[in-house]
Amino acid sequence: QVQLVESGGGLVQAGGSLRLSCVASGRSFSSYIMGWFRQAPGKEREFVSRIHRSGTSTYYADSVKGRFTISRDNAKNTVYLQMNSLKPEDTAVYYCAASVLYYNDRSTSYSTWGQGTLVTVSS
Repeated sequence: QVQLVESGGGLVQAGGSLRLSCVASGRSFSSYIMGWFRQAPGKEREFVSRIHRSGTSTYYADSVKGRFTISRDNAKNTVYLQMNSLKPEDTAVYYCAASVLYYNDRSTSYSTWGQGTLVTVSS
């Protein structure tokens, strides 16, 4: 059973950058599809990005495409989300999640979730 811990959130000004990290404990990290989701106050959790097992395939929500980059280092059991050109609308709690079988946008496809890290972008 994998456990996930996010870090790297904080307060930044619009236009700034942050890099989020998600470290997995347990076995077979490379067997999991990894995703990033976020939840803003008063809104439902939404998909941000995903990366396949080998890291050779990635996908992004339109709202972050061109600004965010997902990557993974299977030797370090870590997935990253590099966030550039941040906007106030990016303010949310960001969660990483692991999927055993599915490479898609559905939160129900991800069996394990971290506790989240807060990103606040000021205008």
